Amino acid sequence: MPDPRVSKLAEVMINYSLDIQPGETLAITSSPLASDLTLAAYKEAVIAGAHVQLYTQLPGANEIFMANANDEQLDYISPVMRMVIEEFDAMLQIGAVSNTRSLAGIDPERMGRRQQAQTELSKIMMQRMGSGEFKWSYTIFPTNASAQEADMSLSDYEEFVYSAGLLHLDDPVAAWKAEAERQQKLISWLDGKEQVTLKGNNIDMQMSIKGRSFKEAAGKYNFPDGEIYTSPVEDSVNGWVRFGYPAIYAAQEVVDIELWFEDGKVVKEQAQKGEKLLKTLLDTDEGARVLGELGIGTNYGIPRFTKNILFDEKLGGTIHLAVGAGFPEVGGVNESGLHWDMLCDMAESEILVDGELFYKDGKFAEGLLD
Repeated sequence: MPDPRVSKLAEVMINYSLDIQPGETLAITSSPLASDLTLAAYKEAVIAGAHVQLYTQLPGANEIFMANANDEQLDYISPVMRMVIEEFDAMLQIGAVSNTRSLAGIDPERMGRRQQAQTELSKIMMQRMGSGEFKWSYTIFPTNASAQEADMSLSDYEEFVYSAGLLHLDDPVAAWKAEAERQQKLISWLDGKEQVTLKGNNIDMQMSIKGRSFKEAAGKYNFPDGEIYTSPVEDSVNGWVRFGYPAIYAAQEVVDIELWFEDGKVVKEQAQKGEKLLKTLLDTDEGARVLGELGIGTNYGIPRFTKNILFDEKLGGTIHLAVGAGFPEVGGVNESGLHWDMLCDMAESEILVDGELFYKDGKFAEGLLD
């Protein structure tokens, strides 16, 4: 018998996160490992009146492709996926993996080439999302592989995943709407501000947010959620940052990344492990070295780092910076096939905005959330 929390997650994703309306076209992409959630979401979408297409990829298929495809195949973009991105109203992506390190042996240059091929579709997707034409949301279904990656048993990991989504509550949607209101207090305080300074043992950076807005993240694009984010003015970013948490890209781990920015671009980079992949991805295209996002985690209910960015970038007490594509809906104009989030611990740090204290030692300044 399926876990009742699976049905609850499907209901929240279709009716709250994506807000599916009668007659809308919806693509659901998933793995056979997530069949319970996929079918539950499919049922909710049909009940909501959507025209639903299911796209399922077998575990191991991506590894086969990345290991054996020639250059022409690496550059090829499926016309089916192009149609979804250009014409559909919504897409739900469900992550469910059998091996979190399935691409660990793939040459970073091949991964970079494949990423570069996605640039055009990524641009279209970001533009349509920013204009509200395309609704997109991502969640995961707990598997043994993900549980092992997080150093948990499967049952403990299931509890972690569903609790992070507030699915243990009678009305999780009401709870996420309350979180959106809480985040909006921070966003209202930031409205009209211009200069951000981040200082601490892992960071020394300055950037402009003039003319940019912050956006709340309360279960719409990601589920679970918990952050506020913006795209800084592209040529304004200067300074240094060290990401003490591992950054994972396509199942490959890059450890102890340090980046140096000048006038908005990464001019120097290094990593203790995975430096070749880091450099390859930063050279994906012209926009890959630009800072596309500053995000601040607001979810203090996620207890620890789990090597899954869906949860980790929401951790209270951290910020995340993403190199690559910016968000048009907050004023970002940088375009890239890359958008790679990296996590920075802010336990001994502060954020000043126009000279005023906004955040210190992992917490928002007193009074901001009153």
